[in-house]
Amino acid sequence: MNNKGCPEEYPITLKVNGYEVAVFQLTNQDLEDWTYGYLFSEGLIEIASDIVTLKVDEEYGEIRVELKNDIDAEKMLNKKKHYTAGCGRGVTFFSMTDVKSFNKISNDKKYKLSYLLKKQAEFARNSPLYLETGGMHGACILDEETGAMVIKEDIGRHNAVDKVIGYAVSNQLNPDSLVLLTTGRISYEMLSKAAKFGFAIVGSRTAATKQAVQLAKYLNIEVVGYLRGKMAITYTTKGRVIDDVSNSSVGAKPNLMVLS
Repeated sequence: MNNKGCPEEYPITLKVNGYEVAVFQLTNQDLEDWTYGYLFSEGLIEIASDIVTLKVDEEYGEIRVELKNDIDAEKMLNKKKHYTAGCGRGVTFFSMTDVKSFNKISNDKKYKLSYLLKKQAEFARNSPLYLETGGMHGACILDEETGAMVIKEDIGRHNAVDKVIGYAVSNQLNPDSLVLLTTGRISYEMLSKAAKFGFAIVGSRTAATKQAVQLAKYLNIEVVGYLRGKMAITYTTKGRVIDDVSNSSVGAKPNLMVLS
């Protein structure tokens, strides 16, 4: 018999400057990080100090945020909403056209495939909510220079990404030295979050959608999917991931393909 626990969903209302954004289904963990990440990803803040006050009220199921007066939250929140695909349904105010206006990534730092595979496995071993329930998503930011690894988990894959981005924003981390890994499918809204923060490489243990790959090519982002064991697929050809596994004497040759 499987003794794993059930993943928990926590409905919470996000209010910004008195305006209700939406009710989100979240895992009740790292909610402040999620708030920073979501507001940054949606263009409502650029730096952590744009938030004047942030209060998580678990009794009423609300996160209440006050932003600086010069930030026009009402204008942003009146834009058309796009509901995200997948678990832990979310909402974004950015369309594909909006995302194409983001800055293109110029960082050309290179990483060995063996490093990404090793870190993806380490990421999986250090995801306690997934190990407990088998039904959670995770996101991870890596800093090869310092060896730091930050992992956040949530019922929704996009929520988990917002949580690690929020951590990076609130701690003023430099995207040029970071890689983003996720357990979930990389869709256009996931790619847009990565692009907004400035990640040059996004990796996942599963696939990327066609729309995400198109955006990644346009914004000069390297996308690597199916990072499992000694297997990987690069969906873009930016030259940032070096295949040092195929010619090594350790294990079998990986299935490393480049989709043009």
